[in-house]
Amino acid sequence: MDFATLLQLLDSTVRLATPLLLACLAGLFSERAGVFDIGLEGKMLISAFFSAAVAFMTGSVWLGLLAGIASSMVMSLIHGLASITFRGNQLISGVAINFLASGLTVLVAQDWFSQGGRTPSLTGAARFSEITLPLAETLRPVPFLGPIYADLISGHSALVYMAFLIVPLSWWVLFRTRFGLRLRAVGEAPEAVDTAGVSVIRLRYTAVLICGVLCGLAGAYLATGLQAGFVKEMTAGRGFIALAALIFAKWRPWYALSACLLFGLLQALALRYQNIDLGGFTIPVQFMDALPYILTVVILAGFVGKAIPPRAGGEPYVKER
Repeated sequence: MDFATLLQLLDSTVRLATPLLLACLAGLFSERAGVFDIGLEGKMLISAFFSAAVAFMTGSVWLGLLAGIASSMVMSLIHGLASITFRGNQLISGVAINFLASGLTVLVAQDWFSQGGRTPSLTGAARFSEITLPLAETLRPVPFLGPIYADLISGHSALVYMAFLIVPLSWWVLFRTRFGLRLRAVGEAPEAVDTAGVSVIRLRYTAVLICGVLCGLAGAYLATGLQAGFVKEMTAGRGFIALAALIFAKWRPWYALSACLLFGLLQALALRYQNIDLGGFTIPVQFMDALPYILTVVILAGFVGKAIPPRAGGEPYVKER
């Protein structure tokens, strides 16, 4: 593999890791507050549809982004209402959101556009364009560092840079602010937070709304940045891969970045290398396509016993009288 091919592979890794990273950070905030959310897939999916649909109808990708975030936040509110207010089972609520998003997106897409459950292709201002960073072309001839800056660091859409900036921001919010301390405490000992006079319900709703915003960004990037429109089930299990990355990262932002880049690299390898010939034995394309999902199972089987979730996670809080 030459240097140019390696840069192309890493560039694909960054692009493919971006929705995983945003969804992983979304789950991080929610689960740190004690609300398990396996509905990341559904929130990403509904955001992808509404962002693509609104971007196509208005011609503005930013309006599409706002629509995607809003639709994801509505799903988060439904999850919060079921699991926080009515103290329902959080896992069942997440599964219901996934089913609801899966059916609703296809139904509305067919009704609005009549293209078999997909939106028309997005062009021009309806898509996120690539951003060329300052001096990228000037520094391109510089050996080694020039191509890295011009071809790997530069040339991504705004949501890619936003996703990577959210990682240190999430770390700072969770581990260096009073709000973050309270949020983490709600996931570990909600009764102590309640005793201190802080609303457990309000903090958990805040966490699920933050989760909705980040899932909205992830879904909008899929439909208006990574691809040019919405297609049926386009999330393709990314929400569940993000959950696996979250467990692998032990609910820490910087580890989440590393885990998502690893999954992104596997997806990039699967897309780039098809039907690999190993001295007479050809690795089938189906195996390469399944490789990221196989790794998900391996990581969950190998690390789930070592990753300790928040102690109050998955349990509705009942205020003592």
